[in-house]
Amino acid sequence: MSVLLRKFFWVFFLSLFSLCSMYASAAGNIEAGKNKAKICTACHGEDGHAKIPIYPHLAGQNAAYLESALKAYRTKQRQGGQAVVMHAQAANLSDQDIADLAAFYNSLK
Repeated sequence: MSVLLRKFFWVFFLSLFSLCSMYASAAGNIEAGKNKAKICTACHGEDGHAKIPIYPHLAGQNAAYLESALKAYRTKQRQGGQAVVMHAQAANLSDQDIADLAAFYNSLK
């Protein structure tokens, strides 16, 4: 096997492994997310459609985006708008809690 082909194989394998591990870490439980989302309904609505214009709709939102946003709020990297409120809400969420919430909101229409 040529050196170039061997390098290509390793780059391909590592890229595929990274994608698979990202997908596996993002696997949330919709029912668990529904139970955890009760506190979220005050701002984001029971059906994921916010009734107050300053809050975003979460229904149907991309799960990976929601996970990224909640993790950024948890570490206070995300600022602006109602970020201070979200910092407090996300502070005690585990990675699994975040994945579950993301799965739940992604499942809504």
